[in-house]
Amino acid sequence: MHRKPLGNSARAILSLATWIYVLLTLTSGAFAATEKVLHSFDLNDGAELYSSLIFDAHGNLYGTTFTGGSGQGQGTVFELSPASGGNWTETVLYSFTGGSDGGNPFAGVIFDSHGNLYGTTEYGGTNSLGTVFKLTPGSGGTWTETVLHSFAGGTDGQYPDSPLVFDSAGNLYGATFGGGSPSGLGTVFKLRPVGENWKENVIHRFKGGRDGAYPFGVVFDTTGALYGATEQGGSSACQNLGCGTVFKLTLDANGTWAEQVLHRLEGGSGGEAPQDSLIFDTAGNLYGTTEFGGGSGCGGLGCGTVFELSPVSGGGWNAHVIFRFDSTDGAQPFSALALDAAENLYGTTGHGGSRCGCGTVFELKPPTTGGNWRETVLHRFNPKQGDGSEPLANLVLDAEGNIYGTTLGGGADEFGIVFEIIP
Repeated sequence: MHRKPLGNSARAILSLATWIYVLLTLTSGAFAATEKVLHSFDLNDGAELYSSLIFDAHGNLYGTTFTGGSGQGQGTVFELSPASGGNWTETVLYSFTGGSDGGNPFAGVIFDSHGNLYGTTEYGGTNSLGTVFKLTPGSGGTWTETVLHSFAGGTDGQYPDSPLVFDSAGNLYGATFGGGSPSGLGTVFKLRPVGENWKENVIHRFKGGRDGAYPFGVVFDTTGALYGATEQGGSSACQNLGCGTVFKLTLDANGTWAEQVLHRLEGGSGGEAPQDSLIFDTAGNLYGTTEFGGGSGCGGLGCGTVFELSPVSGGGWNAHVIFRFDSTDGAQPFSALALDAAENLYGTTGHGGSRCGCGTVFELKPPTTGGNWRETVLHRFNPKQGDGSEPLANLVLDAEGNIYGTTLGGGADEFGIVFEIIP
């Protein structure tokens, strides 16, 4: 049930649209940054990286692979540690079997204050509908997995494929792409620790239509409200499926969560089908991406957009597209965005950017007075040179401004890579 990149027919249309990049690419001279492959996966240690990365306090990177590993090929949690000579050493912390322990982690992992890792698997668990899991470090570099919740479908969620977030009390929140009867269009859930166990509570079930359908991960604002996006629903546009929404969930005095739809996308130049969670800047503006829309390129699908929602004094939000992709600079952004200290935005596109249409890493600089956001393509992927292909996850920055990410494919064995981009 997880959201895959474009199918073969759409990819063929996209490749026809992107071959015309040549003049722009060749006249641009050197790239604005240098890319380095930190690790190429070989199936035994994982394959197919949809997830973003996270740093620990020592500069080690952690992430997941959707398939591969030493179990039944149902994915892994891995660590990358910097070594001498600028190299990195990979260690598989856990290989999923696809049974009761879960299988196929789509999203990345997060830390708690004690150094434990938490994440989700899209499949596996007691009902084969996905899990929330915890990995606890032990002596000798071992990690022990505990399943905190197995999704049951029905009124419960199913197929969690979004990142988790903690609140200040240590509760976990996330979203499922399906489940939540009677609609089955996804949920937002909360997991609360109760002694040694965790209790799940579905705090919103999406109904489709103007409410939205198929949600992604949620983020907190400074008041404790949750914000997220849905891939469909919100209006009757986009073949009557709806082009997606941005929503807010607020906890009321009775302990229930009330949903408010902040924006309903309308397709076309406004974009459609957001594919990941949102990010706040320091002024309280929200930013996200849409996989399609924004123009007539990419075979008429539109090559995708970056959008901003700004709060209005007295209530409400203003929404506008701050950038539209045209395939030469990338197409189909599938991920959330990252923000640096100067409030520049960074992201990936799964396609476009080169003759092979294998994806890009881009930077968007905020406008000066009266100006527009300015895009720079930091890297165009080329798997023929041992590079990755199809970066589908959001990026993470270190303290020096170096950028890290993953790709679905490419690398020495075509199973994906972890990369670093040095400005």
